[in-house]
Amino acid sequence: MLIWDFSWAGALLLVIALAAASIRIMREYERGVVFLLGRFWKVKGPGIILIVPGIQQMVRVDLRLVVMDVPSQDVISRDNVSVKVNAVVYFRVVDPQKAIIHVANFLEATSQLAQTTLRSVLGKHELDDMLAERERLNTDIQQILDAQTDSWGIKVANVEIKHVDIDESMVRAIARQAEAERERRAKVIHAEGEQQASEKLLEAARVLAQSPQAMQLRYLQTLTNIAGDKTATIVFPMPVDLTEALSKLVAGRRGEG
Repeated sequence: MLIWDFSWAGALLLVIALAAASIRIMREYERGVVFLLGRFWKVKGPGIILIVPGIQQMVRVDLRLVVMDVPSQDVISRDNVSVKVNAVVYFRVVDPQKAIIHVANFLEATSQLAQTTLRSVLGKHELDDMLAERERLNTDIQQILDAQTDSWGIKVANVEIKHVDIDESMVRAIARQAEAERERRAKVIHAEGEQQASEKLLEAARVLAQSPQAMQLRYLQTLTNIAGDKTATIVFPMPVDLTEALSKLVAGRRGEG
């Protein structure tokens, strides 16, 4: 009787152990890739799922967004400038079956692919593009990664270039270039201002030439402005028309005499 009781107890413990080994609880963001005798069977979850021990095996897959830091990479730009660039990649698993079956370690594979793609894409651009057009470069890298990881069941949501580290000597060269560019722009603006001023002066001269009275008024205004300085000595020529008028007046009086 005692042996019979021990047999029932052993059988009960075995059933409990098998039940514990068979039950899996999957969270909302998890899926289980189940294999039956080594062959893919189905993707299960979330919630409680049952696995037959020894016959079925399960691999958990996290479907949440993964934030992966891409280590600093040595990049030589198209204009032969050596820089160090690092970035961050945002991706998630959208097909657990592909992520487990088609690639041995999708996290490591995505990291290595991101590093090589970062060097490849940035190496085709000049340094000015890396500094000024990050949004376009981010989009280019994201599209390339997304296309290549599609067969792994991975969706690359975004790529952000974090830092572009430049050698100190190159920083000084860029500063000199920026200063020269500012000087060039200042000279261009000054030249454009001189051109516009000369055009306005030419237009004003044409208007004054068409109206002698306006010319006389301008002449008198100029004399008034000069006379405002009491310490100035003014030497100015006699207007031609005034000289002619005086000459005619003198000639007329001589004729009368």
